[in-house]
Amino acid sequence: MRCSVFALASVALAARPFLNEPDTGIDDVLGSTPNGTLPPLDQIIGLPDFDWAARRKMTPKNYTYYRNGAAGEWSYRNNLEVFQRFRLRPRVLVDITNIESTLPTTILGHNFSAPFFIAPCARGGYAHPDAELNFVKGAAYGDILYMASILGTKSIEEIAAAKANSSQVLFQQVYLSDNITETQELFQRIEKLGSKAIVLTVDSAADGNRHRAKRYGVGSADSSYSYLTWDLYRKLSNMTTLPIVPKGIQTVDDARLAVKNGAKAIYLSNHGGRQLDTTPSSLEVALEIYEEEPEIFKQIEVYADGGVRYGADALKLLALGVRAVGLGRPFMLSNVYGVDGVKKVIDTMKHEIAIDAANLGVGDLKTIGPEYVNWKSVNAWFS
Repeated sequence: MRCSVFALASVALAARPFLNEPDTGIDDVLGSTPNGTLPPLDQIIGLPDFDWAARRKMTPKNYTYYRNGAAGEWSYRNNLEVFQRFRLRPRVLVDITNIESTLPTTILGHNFSAPFFIAPCARGGYAHPDAELNFVKGAAYGDILYMASILGTKSIEEIAAAKANSSQVLFQQVYLSDNITETQELFQRIEKLGSKAIVLTVDSAADGNRHRAKRYGVGSADSSYSYLTWDLYRKLSNMTTLPIVPKGIQTVDDARLAVKNGAKAIYLSNHGGRQLDTTPSSLEVALEIYEEEPEIFKQIEVYADGGVRYGADALKLLALGVRAVGLGRPFMLSNVYGVDGVKKVIDTMKHEIAIDAANLGVGDLKTIGPEYVNWKSVNAWFS
């Protein structure tokens, strides 16, 4: 029987070499789309379809910049596959008719229409000439948060100028140099532009070991060694009136230290699997925090990104206590369609979160909890 199982697995892998690429029929319907062109946007059904479309539209080099991961890309794949290992536990005969009205949430006191946001990603111009401006406009349309990257194609001033109005909330992601004067000036620029929080990337202490990227000549946008300590974090916090959210927390140990050092929020992430291979997904980190120090979810706000492609993925993070879920590559790749692609990702995620919560038996998204998921990991292929 053992040989038969592995033989079947070999056949399956030969037909579909990446476990994270489910076959939903897109090749059957849109497979004749010529390279260099895009299928009609109304033929894009789910978030993974944007990857399919962008791979055909973008140059291999530009697409690879968004797609690549570190080393053997195990963390990249795990980010996608981990959600399949935990089964949902649907409840039935529950009134779910008002689920859509329960999607709105707050992030650091700011109101948004849904518990997900556009995660900070560099080089938006690789997909569209308007680059990050489309994310600002899309976020305004959907009333969701956009965390802008400091390494965007557009400057932070251009991004701020694209806001729909002065009340639109943006957070600003940063990498820091060793020059404290430069850091102070950067913080002052961010404050002047009206950003409401600084998102400090802390999981990029050194250049990512990105084999795929090196083959195409698209290395990391941040490739220097970085001096980052909790002592420095406290010093930085005293240099600005804005909350500083450490992005890249990957253990319960560092989550505890974030609380101890006064962080108002933390951001679980392994940099999209782009920095250090075999690091855990944000779902695994959130589960570790829930199992070992669940009070953290009540003490501070917790955000998470990495591999979220479906409404059900987001629900599993929310069930553990995550306040809001970030999406990076889906938005970056949707930008091949410009702002309309960004809007479609937002509409699709809102719809999927609502209908998946309803089918899960959650009548109010704010009441979702760990009891809606079987947290005993299963093998997605051989269970």
